[in-house]
Amino acid sequence: MNITLYGIPNCDTVKKARAWLDERGFAHAFHDYKKQGVPQADMRAWMKLHGWEKLLNRRGPTWRKLEPARQAAVTDAASALAVMNEQSSVIKRPVLVRGDTVLVGFDADEWARVLG
Repeated sequence: MNITLYGIPNCDTVKKARAWLDERGFAHAFHDYKKQGVPQADMRAWMKLHGWEKLLNRRGPTWRKLEPARQAAVTDAASALAVMNEQSSVIKRPVLVRGDTVLVGFDADEWARVLG
């Protein structure tokens, strides 16, 4: 089954995830948030599976650079989706999609358990 890894190529966590996949022989396509954007249907599906809170990266520099009022305005799925559309760098990364499986963030143990 095909794997697509969504993220930003210069992100250290994405680099680790790609190396992990390569070391274990998992072929994958890479989808660059910055260059290709994130399809709305995909983002909505991820949010439905994992919740907007998990998909929104509040620890990264892009979030920290947002005006405090903009941060405070993110209170639900719609407002989170709006900020993720404006600033794709606030989407947690990587997001791995394999069929119906969607993993948000890189956790080697979880990935090994889910991907086999």
